[in-house]
Amino acid sequence: MKILVVEDDLQVARQIQTSLKGVGYVVEVVHDGEEGYYLGNNDTFDAVILDLGLPKMDGIKILQQWRNNDRNMPVLILTARDTWREKVVGLRAGADDYLSKPFEVEEVLARVEALIRRASGHATPLLTCGPVTLDTTTNRVTCNNETVELTALELGMLSYMMHHRGEVISKTELTEHIYDQDFDRDSNVIEVLVNRLRNKLGAGIIKTHRGLGYQLVEPTG
Repeated sequence: MKILVVEDDLQVARQIQTSLKGVGYVVEVVHDGEEGYYLGNNDTFDAVILDLGLPKMDGIKILQQWRNNDRNMPVLILTARDTWREKVVGLRAGADDYLSKPFEVEEVLARVEALIRRASGHATPLLTCGPVTLDTTTNRVTCNNETVELTALELGMLSYMMHHRGEVISKTELTEHIYDQDFDRDSNVIEVLVNRLRNKLGAGIIKTHRGLGYQLVEPTG
């Protein structure tokens, strides 16, 4: 899962980035509104953490323009001004949730997790596909009620596919959402990860669509 953090306080941004990366997210961080607007408008993210008090372009304006441009990724706004009016303005501009500073990083993680889950149509933290279950609160994966140990990359791929169950996902999309930008996108690592997941979860769990990508499906038979 790929997260954009737009926060001008370097310490806060670093704290959020470290915590998100620690639980397996791919994170891009920028420190001014113009760059944040550009990235959010031209790249694909599973969620955005957006500070309101930014240099060059404020968070409300960024959010309004994203929504006007049909950019529909879930957005968690951060504000140092803990007033109900500020929250109402942010929510009416298109925010999905808000958090007042100072905050606990654990709450940021929980809110981001919930936003991503709801955006993909999941009401509970338990995502299932056939015999496979992913608990998004603990990242515990089970298959036929037995715990399955996955590497960070395997978990990242499975999590993205579980959130988009039934969709055909291209190699490019998978690469963008489970690797940092400096990853060599011409490598065959995606195929390797798919094969590893099939070995651990069952051959029928991921269907290959030649020239299009991969699809998480409920095994038959």
